[in-house]
Amino acid sequence: MNILDRYHAMEYGPAPEARNEADAWLAARDFGKALFIDAGWKAASGGKTFETSEPSSGKLLAKVSDASAADIDAAVAAATKALPKWAASSGYQRAKVLYAIGRAMQRHQRLFAVLESIDNGKPIRESRDIDVPLAIRHFIHHAGWAQALDKDFPGHKGVGVVGQIIPWNFPLLMLAWKIAPALAAGCTVVLKPAEFTPLTAILFAEICERAGVPKGVVNIVHGGPEAGAAIVNHPGIQKIAFTGSSEVGKIIRKATAGSGKKLSLELGGKSAFIVFEDADLDSAVEGLVDGIWFNQGQVCCAGSRLLVQEGIAEALIAKVKTRMSRLRVGSPLDKNTDIGPLVDATQLDRVKGLVAEGAKQGAVCWQPDAVLPSSGYYHLPTLATGVSPANILAQEEVFGPVLATMTFRNTEEAIELANNTRYGLAASVWSENVNLALHVAPQLKAGVVWVNGTNMFDAACGFGGYRESGFGREGGREGMFEYLTAKLPLGPLIKPATLSAQPVEQADGAAIDRTAKLFIGGKQVRPDGNYSLAVATAKGKLAGEVGLGSRKDIRDAVSAARGCKSWPEATAYNRSQVLYYLAENLSGRAGEFAARLTELTGATPKAAREEVDQTIERLFLYAGLADKFEGRVHQPPARAVTLALHEPVGVVGIVAPDTSPLLGLISLVAPALAMGNTVVAVPSERYPLLATDLYQVIEYSDVPAGAINIVTGRTAELAGVLAKHDDVDGLWIFADAETCAKAEADSIGNLKRVWSGNGRGLDWASDEAAGDAFLRRAVEVKNVWVPYGD
Repeated sequence: MNILDRYHAMEYGPAPEARNEADAWLAARDFGKALFIDAGWKAASGGKTFETSEPSSGKLLAKVSDASAADIDAAVAAATKALPKWAASSGYQRAKVLYAIGRAMQRHQRLFAVLESIDNGKPIRESRDIDVPLAIRHFIHHAGWAQALDKDFPGHKGVGVVGQIIPWNFPLLMLAWKIAPALAAGCTVVLKPAEFTPLTAILFAEICERAGVPKGVVNIVHGGPEAGAAIVNHPGIQKIAFTGSSEVGKIIRKATAGSGKKLSLELGGKSAFIVFEDADLDSAVEGLVDGIWFNQGQVCCAGSRLLVQEGIAEALIAKVKTRMSRLRVGSPLDKNTDIGPLVDATQLDRVKGLVAEGAKQGAVCWQPDAVLPSSGYYHLPTLATGVSPANILAQEEVFGPVLATMTFRNTEEAIELANNTRYGLAASVWSENVNLALHVAPQLKAGVVWVNGTNMFDAACGFGGYRESGFGREGGREGMFEYLTAKLPLGPLIKPATLSAQPVEQADGAAIDRTAKLFIGGKQVRPDGNYSLAVATAKGKLAGEVGLGSRKDIRDAVSAARGCKSWPEATAYNRSQVLYYLAENLSGRAGEFAARLTELTGATPKAAREEVDQTIERLFLYAGLADKFEGRVHQPPARAVTLALHEPVGVVGIVAPDTSPLLGLISLVAPALAMGNTVVAVPSERYPLLATDLYQVIEYSDVPAGAINIVTGRTAELAGVLAKHDDVDGLWIFADAETCAKAEADSIGNLKRVWSGNGRGLDWASDEAAGDAFLRRAVEVKNVWVPYGD
């Protein structure tokens, strides 16, 4: 036998990671007192515990305290008590604590890694080389943000007490993603780890003790749905940060509706892995291994949909099968293991069930010829071919080592297939033509796009999704904003609309009757129901009638907004010119609009003219900012640059207030338009003629048809229709508290981003009611990773 024969005959021997220190740590602790509240270790008030087991064997690891609502009360009370002193501490003081946490974790990083693999089942190579170093990176990175807070986020402060709920797939890393920015911002924390994986959170609490984290600043409570619900519903918590399934995310969105709590959701995904015919196929296969079989596919951004160009499909699939046959399934503590066990028997059963259903729907499911370990929750890597776009394996998040494959013919079809999902978390594009890759990336409805790579993360680069993958970002500058708040100039409480259905007194004079219609798709159209709404002057006389918009009219307006492609595709400079022109044309009719304001609201001529002038100035402001509120370029510690691109949210529904009816409407519509969104606006219910008077100004200001649509009518009714409409991507609503709360609750169909005044208006004339605070709400931040070098 020659050397080459011996090389091919070699087999991997076992390479186990020592677990004696982890076992000693487990044996030395009383997990019945595992709640870390106010810097002390406590048992659950009701004495309940839950079991956590080792996925590779099913053996019991520990019985851990199961927090009740009373324990959550105690944790929130501790965080509330600690908040004033922590928030008032200098950025340098908070930075020192964050740095100390990071350094202490470095000293114990092997223990963290082994515990993570024992408790979660992920291969030790992943926990040792990815999870733990990235967690440490987050704390040290955010130490810098703590010290730079006043300079980089002027006028902002920490949101307050934060409730955080994290999943079991990346227990330590998700903890770091949540706690590090919260502490940097000056917030205090109540965090609940997943029941399946509590161990590294307990070790982290010990690190907090050693690192000098002040009492009550970090509180870690373990438990199940009862504890999670108590955190979400607690009135003493100002923000909820959740990572988990879209189904639970919707429950949380509904539960927090009307509470005024800030909310960020990082939810499920069904990420596309797109391979073009000019890609390096061997590199793409290795990327695919990382994309779908990393952490057994239990990754929200897993590249679980392989889209491959037809001409190379056969060759690529052959390479994928060959590579799959060489993946090693086994003990997570073996350094040679590629795929460990799933986290629990329930997860294994779910994956098996979805694979069986996918096969029933026509998919051909292939698995390598391999023997699974005799114990534990293992599932072979699975390749599904012949998958239709409607197959359950192409649409549902499997959260297991299952890859669904489809083919495409050209770039347009690839983009259409990639976006054919209710999710929008991540995507991966493979091509040796960087022009093609950067042409495709902005067209993908995903918060993160990796070019010729996958699963690249860094604390300096934001991560988060579109659509039912949630909203908000973690990491980077945009991640810091999630834990900060700026004081907007609040106005008075908004009372529910009480317009009478009684006839309005007819005005004097013999003017020719003019009925104001709706403005949809660039045209003035009659309302579908052919009903109208009388509008009174300040003196109770009839000023005119407007169309009473209905559900059908909102549907038509949303369809027109969705169909307007020219506005979001226009350059920022082009949008700037149109907004300047809109301001110019409004200026030419300033006297007319001022007179209308006086007639309807009773404002003095001077006050009315001031509102019109401020409206024109506000249009000028956003015209000037349209090409200046831009993204950033990050340089993570890798051979890559990350382009943090600002993209429009999409179709934005806007429900404007009665106060400052012209200025308030334009203050909301203008920033949305400036960033490339299309708008469906519901103007003031009491003073809608100010909006209908704008139709002609819009028509001769070069605004594309469908970019602005205006539907007059009952605020509460139309706001509810916008909230429920799944083709509306964002909703900004300034109405009474009940209408705002209902709109937030009704938004869960597609988890649209809702910005609500919570029943309060704004001082629309103030400088704070304009600028970056509004523009940030008008954009999604997409991080595109572009590697470089050989």
